[in-house]
Amino acid sequence: MVKKGADEMTTVILAEKPSQARSYVEVFQKSTKKQGYYAVSDPVLTQNTFITYGFGHLVELATPEKYDEKYKHWTLSNLPIMPDNYKFIVPTDKKAQFKVVKDLLSKADTIIVATDSDREGENIAWSIMNQAKINLKTKDIKRLWINSLEKDAILNGFKNLKDGWAYYPAYKEAQTRQISDWLVGMNGSPLYTLLLRKKGVHGVYSIGRVQTPTLYMVYQRDQAIKNFKPEPYFELTAEVLANQQKFVAKLDPYQRFKDEKCLITFMQEKNVQKGRQPGLIKSVAKTAKKSASPRLFSLSSLQSAINKQYHASASDVLKAVQALYEAKLLTYPRTDCAYITNEEFNYLVSNLVKYLGLVSANVSLNQTEPNKRYVNGKKVQEHHAIIMTKTVPTKEKLAALPKLQQQIYDLVLRTTLAMFAEPYEYEETNILIAVAKANFKATGNVPTKQGWKTLFNENSQKKDSKNITLPAVKKGQQVQVDLKTPQKETTPPVPFSEGTLITAMKTAGKTLDDEEAQSVLKDVEGIGTEATRANVLEVLKKRGYLITQKNKLHVSDQGVTLCKAVELEPLLTSPAMTAKWELALKQISQKKRTQDNFLEQIKKFVTKMIHDVPGQMEQSKSLTDQVKKQQVSEVKANEQAQLGTCPLCKQGKIVDKGRFYGCTNYKADKSCKFTLPKKWSEKTIGKTAIKALITKGTTTKLKGFKSKKTGKKFDAKLKLTNGKISFDFN
Repeated sequence: MVKKGADEMTTVILAEKPSQARSYVEVFQKSTKKQGYYAVSDPVLTQNTFITYGFGHLVELATPEKYDEKYKHWTLSNLPIMPDNYKFIVPTDKKAQFKVVKDLLSKADTIIVATDSDREGENIAWSIMNQAKINLKTKDIKRLWINSLEKDAILNGFKNLKDGWAYYPAYKEAQTRQISDWLVGMNGSPLYTLLLRKKGVHGVYSIGRVQTPTLYMVYQRDQAIKNFKPEPYFELTAEVLANQQKFVAKLDPYQRFKDEKCLITFMQEKNVQKGRQPGLIKSVAKTAKKSASPRLFSLSSLQSAINKQYHASASDVLKAVQALYEAKLLTYPRTDCAYITNEEFNYLVSNLVKYLGLVSANVSLNQTEPNKRYVNGKKVQEHHAIIMTKTVPTKEKLAALPKLQQQIYDLVLRTTLAMFAEPYEYEETNILIAVAKANFKATGNVPTKQGWKTLFNENSQKKDSKNITLPAVKKGQQVQVDLKTPQKETTPPVPFSEGTLITAMKTAGKTLDDEEAQSVLKDVEGIGTEATRANVLEVLKKRGYLITQKNKLHVSDQGVTLCKAVELEPLLTSPAMTAKWELALKQISQKKRTQDNFLEQIKKFVTKMIHDVPGQMEQSKSLTDQVKKQQVSEVKANEQAQLGTCPLCKQGKIVDKGRFYGCTNYKADKSCKFTLPKKWSEKTIGKTAIKALITKGTTTKLKGFKSKKTGKKFDAKLKLTNGKISFDFN
């Protein structure tokens, strides 16, 4: 074998998608565009370097029918489906690009994996390399690992390439996740669909290792709200008049009373009565307090914050952050980390004046020493928190961005700058008032230094309810007290929003809205990953299981049926169990567990599910009741969807078939081929007009038709003759 000289060696850079490849090409000194790849040259590259790309996943797991024709039709007897070896295929529409990539990889001496710097990026690259059937042991495999698409970051990344094989375990983890999801979905979906069809429910029911427990969390919340019975209770509060100023104090220690009798007994014991009576200031305690700025953003905390503030979906937030990353304005988005390293801190410090120019707040950013609340290299494993890049846009460039991108950049900017501002400082005052034998406490906060809050005040319309200014009183001072006994009711749980559901997924069902509480949940793995959670929610919405109403998520009737069916199999619905799976998957990339070990667990679960679920569903009364309820709603929906009896076969009903209106016997009975178009002479024909055609054979005069000959618009009636539609100018 003749050894190649340095000038004959070929390097191939494999990007994830065309836009990413272009970002790399733009930083190199010379480039020539070819069909499906670029020839590039630059001092940081070796000679004979080419950049090629996938379209995301060029290689996918084959569906069951690719293993055996019998799997084309779902039957319970075909389950479980568990191949000995998993087949991967290249979709037809991606074969041309795959051939380009394969040919280049085959000739390469060095392959630089330059897909997204995460597990899924590894999966995309290694799947392509394996499918190309090349001997990877004969190649020098390197890894480009960057946090930004800025020119400096890319060039620095290519100067400091990492060992590609070091990331191979991350690929095995991602592939195992892909296969395990395939096993659960390809067995669970036909299992539940066929069993529900036996019970008389139509449609296809999709099961997913992550999507099913996520849906079930929303279902449980909906049920808790639906079954909630408000309970009345009484409070005892004091309206205190001191120095001509009124303020409210609550019972200390606070308690509520389940009925009036308990309240009266308490008041008698404490020798107090409703209405006005004297009180005494027992103590006045003032404490100076500080509050640190919010933690830096991970993807999920950013999705939560933006959803809360602007009601954007998790998927839309991810797309917008990705666009800001590709525009070189924000760092890598799919991160679960809330920390940065000293390196990022230093470049932020050097650009503070420029960043501050983008906000109108008059705030001092003098905290330029790293604080471990935000800067901790030991906590940054793969990617740091989402922050601004060194590229600082002009106000004009920001204003030209889509609205959501502007809102996201602004929030990331202010949150990042806040760590350089002084703490928010306030004085907390606690006043204890004695009324006979009862004590009441009032708490008020007086801001003494706005600090980092100045950055957010200009955007905030809400006043801080905690900032209650109390009058200056002294210990031993006599005051007038008006005791009140308001009757209240307990409140139901709050429905999930996409933001709070993302948080619940991250904390494995422990719905902690407070970021401090989340941060102390050591070793709790969420369900899904930062990269996949938004997609899980989108899938649940597209399949009609989740519906959004005024930023609140609820489960549809179809979703309720699925939840009633799956709740009998706790391993499918348990966020805690799914979180343990995520932890086990992570152990694969840490080389603490093998792919085979994990997949054996999944196979055991699938086998158990196929064995247990038919009996469970047969015995479930609540599922039977729900099926009946859904059948009634399906009948109503079908009746509402019917536009009239078919004028051709006189038996079927005319319904909306997507691209046209047609007879319900159109598919089942090929002899009835009656259809009506949705558009006629460039005018959309509405359902009212279709009903009129079917029942009367003609419509009233309709506006907005367009002549093919003249291009002019005109009005006309439509008529139906022998199943054919035409104009009626009479």
